[in-house]
Amino acid sequence: MSARITRALTALTLAAVGGTLVAPGAAPEAHAAPAAASKALKVAASKKGSPYQWGAAGPYRFDCSGLTLYSYKRAGKKLPRTAQAQYNKTRRVAASSRRKGDLVFFHGGGGVYHVGIYAGNNRIWHSPKTGSWVKLDRIWTRSVSYGRVR
Repeated sequence: MSARITRALTALTLAAVGGTLVAPGAAPEAHAAPAAASKALKVAASKKGSPYQWGAAGPYRFDCSGLTLYSYKRAGKKLPRTAQAQYNKTRRVAASSRRKGDLVFFHGGGGVYHVGIYAGNNRIWHSPKTGSWVKLDRIWTRSVSYGRVR
């Protein structure tokens, strides 16, 4: 089999299984979340169904910033307690550069009123409000910004 046919078959095989083909000398795209962000995302997802409680930071009940605080603490990172303080502590990233595990901050009334953990595909893990629970939801507004935990 010729080298040309072998390369074509390799590319087709990678495409069929969802792989990525990188040309020699090219750098692959860096879309993978760092270890702490990835772990925080998994922790948040593991809390699916936990009830919302104002001021709660786990391990069984959460408010929005309590879930992000708890998830990142389990991943070995420190965050302040409130959504606004977490916003102030993280490094801003553009929507086009957001990665799984980044924090998503919701803005209104001159400040940050909600926070969740970006899960990819325009979705977040969050603990939204009284009477609700930790869940995966679509981002419902454009009034958001993204922060990366250092």
